[in-house]
Amino acid sequence: MSDGFATRAIHAGQEADPATGSVIVPIHATSTYAQDGVGGQRAGFEYSRTGNPTRSALEECLASLEGARFGRAFGSGMAATDAVLRASLRPGDHMVIPDDAYGGTFRLVDKVFTEWGVDHTPAQLSDVDSVRAALRPNTKLIWVETPTNPLLNIADIAALAQLAGESGARLVVDNTFASPYLQQPMELGANAVVHSTTKYLGGHSDVVGGAVVTSDEELAGQIAFLQNSAGAVPGPFDAWLTLRGAKTLAVRMDRHSSNAERIVAALEGHPKVSRVFYPGLPAHPRHEVAAKQMSRFGGMVSFTHADGEQAALEVCARTRLFTLAESLGGVESLIEHPGQMTHASTAGSMLQVPADLVRLSVGIEEPGDLVDDLLDALG
Repeated sequence: MSDGFATRAIHAGQEADPATGSVIVPIHATSTYAQDGVGGQRAGFEYSRTGNPTRSALEECLASLEGARFGRAFGSGMAATDAVLRASLRPGDHMVIPDDAYGGTFRLVDKVFTEWGVDHTPAQLSDVDSVRAALRPNTKLIWVETPTNPLLNIADIAALAQLAGESGARLVVDNTFASPYLQQPMELGANAVVHSTTKYLGGHSDVVGGAVVTSDEELAGQIAFLQNSAGAVPGPFDAWLTLRGAKTLAVRMDRHSSNAERIVAALEGHPKVSRVFYPGLPAHPRHEVAAKQMSRFGGMVSFTHADGEQAALEVCARTRLFTLAESLGGVESLIEHPGQMTHASTAGSMLQVPADLVRLSVGIEEPGDLVDDLLDALG
């Protein structure tokens, strides 16, 4: 019998330290390792850019949580994204991205990989026919976010995996918003999964990191090569903090989801709110797909203000418990204006977000306090 998710989050890769019996993985704060003779590595470690025991524990845990064979940790979510793109694409190749992709991903693809000779086409990933129409003979990668950031659109991972397989493209899913607790893209056919572990996996807004997990041995080898060669690795303390956060992912995601549902109920029908974006709403156009591939609907909520951009900005400035800040997925609630903050890089492109949009990362505080704070800010 295999262990359940919450059990693996606490135990996978985290056996008691054989030297001391410590039940918590030690922070191996070392840059190099003594060798038993020339080329005689002790326990397989030689230099901490190449490998570190604390990081290895994190990588094993993350792979287990996503149901994958291999995991590699990076210094940020964008470093992880960059590694997957470099492993998957060559000059002259083409990729499909969401038409409402995260601004940082769009910037990397549009400003960096375009200069490298990689072309891209934004497509509505919630519509498989739209993705099919965007494919070219040289399409090597379909990049999926679901739910998307910040409009919380939903893509059918299994359907896109089938399409990718038929076309010879690799399907990579950014699972940051859902977390592996709520969604398992590998089970649905994804070739690899990427995380900004800064967000829900770390969960406490105190560490920046990223990860790639896959069961494809060849791809895993390419990712490991790039991780070592480019060196965008997390330090041992960063790995330890992320591992500590992952232990409570299951209980936190349940609370994030419950609190978000309370917020959505308060926003729906409010005279100052013109639309609420949340995949848990029966009125969400892809609610049935979300319900099929997610166990719950997460802690991210977006809404548009009925009085326009300035009013949306004022709401962001007036909250007391919702902190005005970028990022997401921490225990504390955050509020932001995507058009001028996280998604400013999409301005003027077809990925530009609505100017009256507000994005919430709903934390794990008392739900009634959060509802009161948001309603007060809305006036």
